[in-house]
Amino acid sequence: MTTASAWLTLIVSLPGANTAARVRIWRALKASGAGALRDGAYLLPRTARSETIFRELAEEIEAVGGTAYIAEYQPLDERPGLDLKHLFDRTAAYSELLQRLDEFKRELPAGSEASARRALAALRRELTALVETDFFPGPSRSQLEQALADAEAALNVHFSPDEPHPATAALRRCTPADYQGKSWATRAHLWVDRVASAWLIRRFIDPQARFVWLESLTRIPPDVIGFDFDGAEFSHIGTRVTFEVLVLSFGFKTDPALVRLGTLVRYLDVGGVPVPEAAGFAAMMAGARAQGVGDDELLAQIGRTLDFLYAAYSQEGSTPTARTDIDGA
Repeated sequence: MTTASAWLTLIVSLPGANTAARVRIWRALKASGAGALRDGAYLLPRTARSETIFRELAEEIEAVGGTAYIAEYQPLDERPGLDLKHLFDRTAAYSELLQRLDEFKRELPAGSEASARRALAALRRELTALVETDFFPGPSRSQLEQALADAEAALNVHFSPDEPHPATAALRRCTPADYQGKSWATRAHLWVDRVASAWLIRRFIDPQARFVWLESLTRIPPDVIGFDFDGAEFSHIGTRVTFEVLVLSFGFKTDPALVRLGTLVRYLDVGGVPVPEAAGFAAMMAGARAQGVGDDELLAQIGRTLDFLYAAYSQEGSTPTARTDIDGA
């Protein structure tokens, strides 16, 4: 049940002849998630964001010759019929997105990797927009977030069928000084975990690292340090992807920017906590691969993006989206 002063209302009157303005305002109100009390009267839970939204809309309404009033709503009693949360029930929207995710997974084998990643990125954007207007989240939201992570994992398995299986071995404790000037090997045709791991190796572990991109795991050169494939020296362990294993093994878990990058890599590789930047990063990776660049060039290009992300995360410090189980390693 809402409490007193929990709501803001926007009372709107627009000139009848200005159809374009009416449509524009209606779309803005819908995008904000406002509930309609009646024609011309809209409601949002009272937050700083809601107040900003209503003030900006009021200015636009008045600019086209309309009138707009922002008022605080205070219920006078607590009759059950006055519970206004039903105006913000997003269950149907979550259900529709869930059906489209199921359809995406069914159609996955028929499309190209680039088109599949574009489609999934669009669905992710829709979920992000929906979450922003879900003021009273329930189980439907968690269900859809898990379904999105499952779809991401299904996409990666389909287009990278040789992904490593998680091992149960204990994490190793390593020193960068023991890994200088080495040859490192991983599967060719890099994707997120492999390119991020290679970036981490060259940036923080072995600046002179040489990389071998393996077309076949049956012919692994001697004296290379393998990563991100079954039987490699560094690969998935438990729920952690190779990037996270490297971060922990080489003692970088106190760097919040690397921990946060690990959250992004894990989400795109096997699913996990959603990361806002994930869609854009995956789109850049898919675009670079679609251009047919070699793995050395791909590492150079995407490495710059990882440099930028690392710098941004370092400025922001630690974040609630970073995985907390890394501290227990």
